[in-house]
Amino acid sequence: MRRISALLLLAASTVARPVSADTATTPLDWPQTVAAARGQTVYFNAWGGSERINDYIAWVAERVAADFGITLKQVKLADTADAVARVLAEKTAGKSSGGSVDLIWINGENFASMKAQALLFGPFAEALPNDRLVDTTGKPTTRIDFTVPTDGLESPWGMAQIVFLYDTARVAQPPRDMAQFLAWATAHPGRFTYPAPPDFTGSTFLKQALYGLVADRAALQQPATDGNFDAATAPLWQWLDRLHPLLWRGGHTFSQNDQAQRQLLDDGEIDISLSFNPGEASSAIAQGLLPATVRTYVLDGGTIGNTHFVAIPFNATAKEAAMVVANFLLSPEAQLRKQDPSLWGDPTVLAMDKLDPADRAKFTALPLGVATLSPAELGPVLLEPHPSWMTRLEAEWRRRYAK
Repeated sequence: MRRISALLLLAASTVARPVSADTATTPLDWPQTVAAARGQTVYFNAWGGSERINDYIAWVAERVAADFGITLKQVKLADTADAVARVLAEKTAGKSSGGSVDLIWINGENFASMKAQALLFGPFAEALPNDRLVDTTGKPTTRIDFTVPTDGLESPWGMAQIVFLYDTARVAQPPRDMAQFLAWATAHPGRFTYPAPPDFTGSTFLKQALYGLVADRAALQQPATDGNFDAATAPLWQWLDRLHPLLWRGGHTFSQNDQAQRQLLDDGEIDISLSFNPGEASSAIAQGLLPATVRTYVLDGGTIGNTHFVAIPFNATAKEAAMVVANFLLSPEAQLRKQDPSLWGDPTVLAMDKLDPADRAKFTALPLGVATLSPAELGPVLLEPHPSWMTRLEAEWRRRYAK
């Protein structure tokens, strides 16, 4: 989903400054905002690698057009960092208004970069009417993005947690930690792979493996430095050196993304895959994209989870309409549809106890599918490491393994 460009590496590794070019100092006048939004066009820059997600955004476009007179156009990205670089280039050129990006799907190192360089409008998120429904207590990553406080500069959209998918017709006992993974791959060569970084799922697999191998997990919450990176990651590279020859196609090639992983699982070329969406397996089964025998599991000790957000660049042309769209994305209607596994299956950011009884009942009645784990079964969520770990891990992985 995302790759950070060399231009942004330095900013991603610095401590983000809670500043923006257009900081709100008074409460948001929502009726006035809605009125100003009518007739505006929002260019929503969002990863375009999933047709299900693209279809969902198309539905959002229909709804905001009907209800608010807003035209929403998705700019489909292969890499979110491309949009970040475009906003940075506009700022460098002195373009403080009339920007090409109105709304961006973002989190992690891209958010850290934009925040550090004052590329974001706001704070606006906590002034949105529907923000009151967000589960900020049970889902603290709705306010902390890869250790970086959001400070109202991005609005939560959905939840994610790494899960592993396996075909029960071929695997009886899947591996539950990194040592077991290596043993399983030794016994079943060629039956597992992961997306090549900088694909977001592939990079997160590296972080998940690092969590399982590092001596001091707490160190991952601090910035990666020349002093701590090599020592902390040495067990990871040793593990990967042993794992790669046992992967699909001998580790000489990797899948492109999690959709390619899913296809390999469906084709029977691999037996275990992974996804950052706990509802992925059930959604794919419902659409006939995976066998009905596929199930989901997590590793012992927990897996990495986070929140994904939408943000508004500092020089967005349609700031009011972008806020209205962000607020709609937080509505029970939009969140319920997003969580439906037959449509997307992306978990909600809302707190059920903050919803009215009718909306709560709709979420309760939503069939999550045979392969979706309950919140209790998903187990503990491991916090994302500081974003500087991802950028260094990706660079070192490319140096060691990219062909």
